[in-house]
Amino acid sequence: MLRYRAMRREGGNEQSTGKLKIKRNVQNTMMVSETCQGPMERLLGFTFQDLTSWNRFVRLLFRPTDPASLGVARALFGLMMVLDIPEERGLSDADVKWGDPNECRFPLFNILKPLPLEWMCLVYLVMWIGAFGIMFGLRFRLSCLAFVLPYWYIILLDKSVWNNHSYLYGLVSILLLGSHAHHFWSLDGARNRVPKNAHVPLWNYTILRFQFFILYFIAGLKKLDSEWLGGYSMTNLSKHWVFEPFRLFLTPDQTDYWIVHLGGFFLDLTIGFWLFFDLTRPYAMFFCASFHLMNSRMFAIGMFPYVCLVTMPIFCNVNWPWTVRKWVEDRLSKILCFRARYLNSPWKSDTPLQRASCCLYPISGTGKRGKVNQEKEPPLTIKHHLIAALLLTHMGLQAFLPYSHFITKGYNNWTNGLYGYSWDMMVHSWDTILVVVKVVDKNTGTEHFLDPEAWVQTDRWTKHADMAVQYATCVGERVKEAARNANLNFDSKKEKVDNLTALAVHVDVWSSLNGRFQQRIFDPRTDILAVADQWSPFKPVPWLMPLLDDTLSHNEKSGGWRRGRMKELTAEVHSWSSYSDVLFVADFPGLVLENYLNSDFGNVTLTVLAGEVVFEVRDAPGSIEDVEDSSIKAQHFQEILDSGHKNYWHFENITLSTGESISVPTSTFHYVHTVSLSPSFYMYSYINKTRENLGIKDDLIPEKRRSNEASFLKEARFRVSNFLRALGLVGNSILKLVYSVPMIRRVRVA
Repeated sequence: MLRYRAMRREGGNEQSTGKLKIKRNVQNTMMVSETCQGPMERLLGFTFQDLTSWNRFVRLLFRPTDPASLGVARALFGLMMVLDIPEERGLSDADVKWGDPNECRFPLFNILKPLPLEWMCLVYLVMWIGAFGIMFGLRFRLSCLAFVLPYWYIILLDKSVWNNHSYLYGLVSILLLGSHAHHFWSLDGARNRVPKNAHVPLWNYTILRFQFFILYFIAGLKKLDSEWLGGYSMTNLSKHWVFEPFRLFLTPDQTDYWIVHLGGFFLDLTIGFWLFFDLTRPYAMFFCASFHLMNSRMFAIGMFPYVCLVTMPIFCNVNWPWTVRKWVEDRLSKILCFRARYLNSPWKSDTPLQRASCCLYPISGTGKRGKVNQEKEPPLTIKHHLIAALLLTHMGLQAFLPYSHFITKGYNNWTNGLYGYSWDMMVHSWDTILVVVKVVDKNTGTEHFLDPEAWVQTDRWTKHADMAVQYATCVGERVKEAARNANLNFDSKKEKVDNLTALAVHVDVWSSLNGRFQQRIFDPRTDILAVADQWSPFKPVPWLMPLLDDTLSHNEKSGGWRRGRMKELTAEVHSWSSYSDVLFVADFPGLVLENYLNSDFGNVTLTVLAGEVVFEVRDAPGSIEDVEDSSIKAQHFQEILDSGHKNYWHFENITLSTGESISVPTSTFHYVHTVSLSPSFYMYSYINKTRENLGIKDDLIPEKRRSNEASFLKEARFRVSNFLRALGLVGNSILKLVYSVPMIRRVRVA
């Protein structure tokens, strides 16, 4: 990271004397011989002596360096943020995201509240102006501040949308705020607000290189998880069209495992090292660019792949823009037959490298014997020591935070911590099939079931206990408020409102992590509203259900059921029909699964794989019990008996042990009680009648997805639409504040 090449420019020309190659700066008379550099300096850009003391290390950090690469990285990062704000930051959908005051919010700190819609749009506008300022290098410090403050305010307002790259953008913007990235390719330099084309301290490069190195390296370390190395995290990704070249010589399963999982692990873990060295950098940039371009086609992750692409050159030699410029000018001169001086533009500067007060230069003085031009080490100030200490602190925090979850235990669930600062990208894949929110009036015992999408726009809260607490608290307030508003026309208002002062909120979430059995995340018997005050970020959550192991017996191989029996059963069910499918479920002793299957499912069968359950069907309106013709009843049950499965004669309780099956009726509720002392594991096999009636087969889905995802023109139109809608919202908010013109707000339709 402390890479430095002792190279100087003199009007873009080089001087050489024999084998001694020298580059000289007009205002800096230091001359460094590349041929005199030792192996360590040629490889790393610094010597061992630079690290032998604190003062020498600080001087190394403030060594003058060419600003060209940093200035280009700053401009391109600013451009990416200009495009990101209307999209992933949400300016184009600010009316939907922030327009409903009754929306349940998930801030990191509960004291944070969103502003009214029109003011939120202005917050976005300030951030947008800051991004433009970063891109153009105009009023750079002020622009960085205008971007950083609104950015982190919006991030902290809603942790339900956190992800690693949003965290990365915020960190990079803070690092740019303290840097001197506007010394090159900036309007500040063109307007002489700062020295044009002036040196920057070496630490400006070091800290950015470190930040992106951490992005890759920690992501690689996180993939040492058995989930990733076992090939469970990203299944069926090989169906995507970007993997078609690999499917020429690999099967889909081999592509998923060897290319996606092991290839992704090796790339993340090592790419930072390959980017650092001159010899391996061209190959590393090719594979890294291919990786990010593939990600941009496969995942909806906004500008993240493009940010990584435009910041890769930060690992190159600091003067690479001059090399590229010279190459372009030479080619244009040969092709168009005119001088490069006609290519001048406001972004181009022929000013040689200048001294900058932010750097430390050796001092020329008189030696003991009267010799002149002896270089002395420059003096250090408190500011230099403080900046060096802050840089090391930042590096330490970035290395510690991804593994700090033993402290913030309240944010842990089946995975550790909130997804957003751990760099565990794509390691965990969730599949949620059922969310039940039950509100109970404690005074009467009346149960009410709430739409889990009520007052929220995301389901991220269903996987995190801290957000489930915030949601339960919000639901309690909203339900009481709704009941209070509904009872305003009654005379006995106080009595009706008091009846809803005692509420209980139970949440039952069924989800699968990385292809495991579907199971509960939270204990459905817990009143989350009652225990909300007990939640602490530093204590484990007692009502979080443990992640069940998929190894059901000691005889199973270490790979468990995901690699063994589950795979065999899935293949067997899929062989029945193009429309047959299977769902694996696990439950805890003493709990009951209440399930409703509509008529879209046919030939539904429940098979117990381990443990013991009691199957029950009761209160089945419209079922066979409501049929008066006894001959039809007899025919129905005879069909069940002939199928070889246990029957549910008169819907009485049926006990099922390992290996036993039963047909499941549709268009009614059924209940599966786990009565064994150990968790139960069972599966549903069924026919998807909807897909069968429509003739939709699995082998047709990848081609359709390919045609949709390969539409770059459609993506461009989408971005233009977002940009225009963002401008409209900003304009409407200004009209609202200045002239009290009502804002037209869209609403989310379920």
